[in-house]
Amino acid sequence: MLEEFIDSVVGWFQIYETSGIWGEIITAGIIFLIFLLARGLFTRVVFRTILRLTRRTKTEMDTKVLLAFQGPLKTLFLVVGLYLSLLALPLADRHYLMLYPIYRSLFIYFVAWGFYNLTDSENFREICDKYCVDQILVDFFTKVLRVLVVILASVMIVQTWGFNVEGFLAGIGLGGLAFALAAQDTAANVFGGIMIIMDKPFSVGDWIETSSVEGTVEEMTFRSTKVRTFAHALVSVPNSVIANQALTNWTRMGKRRITYHLGVTYTTPREKLKSCVERIREMLENHPELHKDTIFVRFDKFSDSSLDIFLYFFTSTTNWAEFLRVKEDVNFKIMEILEEEQVSVAFPSRSIYFENQLSTQTEA
Repeated sequence: MLEEFIDSVVGWFQIYETSGIWGEIITAGIIFLIFLLARGLFTRVVFRTILRLTRRTKTEMDTKVLLAFQGPLKTLFLVVGLYLSLLALPLADRHYLMLYPIYRSLFIYFVAWGFYNLTDSENFREICDKYCVDQILVDFFTKVLRVLVVILASVMIVQTWGFNVEGFLAGIGLGGLAFALAAQDTAANVFGGIMIIMDKPFSVGDWIETSSVEGTVEEMTFRSTKVRTFAHALVSVPNSVIANQALTNWTRMGKRRITYHLGVTYTTPREKLKSCVERIREMLENHPELHKDTIFVRFDKFSDSSLDIFLYFFTSTTNWAEFLRVKEDVNFKIMEILEEEQVSVAFPSRSIYFENQLSTQTEA
């Protein structure tokens, strides 16, 4: 049907040929000029009108589809115009035979170009938010789709030029064993990435820690996971390594622990020590930014240089900066309680006792 349309368009323009080669050249120029003008009309009027209508719909997906194919459609106008204008010229038969596979290859390329643009992970963010799909899963599968688009387009273009794709694939199958042996690490990383996606131990933006790296996940590819460390260095860790290591996801803590021993001097009276313990516990229970379920404040033990008060509680936030701010606020409030009770914080010390009286006199 496409060939019949092209022949009819070319035949219609050739009605207005004058005579000889110049008439055919003028016809070809008119055809190309018309498609060039149609391209400008499509870009400035038709495309903008359709884009304005799609932006009024409830979903953004139709707008993203239109934007993904904008570049290919604009270029396709020029290719079709050039193709039809060349058909109007008195070329040799072998040249005409080459035009169709070139045109078909370019057409396949433009379609693949549009689908490649459409499979950008940013275009699926609306679906990701609506159905609570993990962003790292969307990123991984959009990369898979892009690879499939490129492979499928390449196979179709090769078939257009008459090559035997089945024989080529059979040759790949014969060399598949050698390729698999050479790409064991790559295959392990790909399957490691699939296992990570299935288990979903972390998402993009999570703070994770393994035996080899600690930081924030920025991206996951077929081969590796990119982690931004707290020193702001970007570390690429193979997926097989992360899949086989114990992993701690600190972002999913829900609350963050603070625990330590507070040592006061041995000269502290029992009543004051008891009052400090009760006031610190009351302060923590009434603090608006601490988790109320687990709060322990107890006089724990007699250490070598201090009477130790054990503190164990959690902040409601897991953000590191907020966690440090809350911890600082708690420490200042504890210092205020100790000052009001006139209790001193102990420091490591040692008392030495001599059985015999020391003499400081020197012989004359």
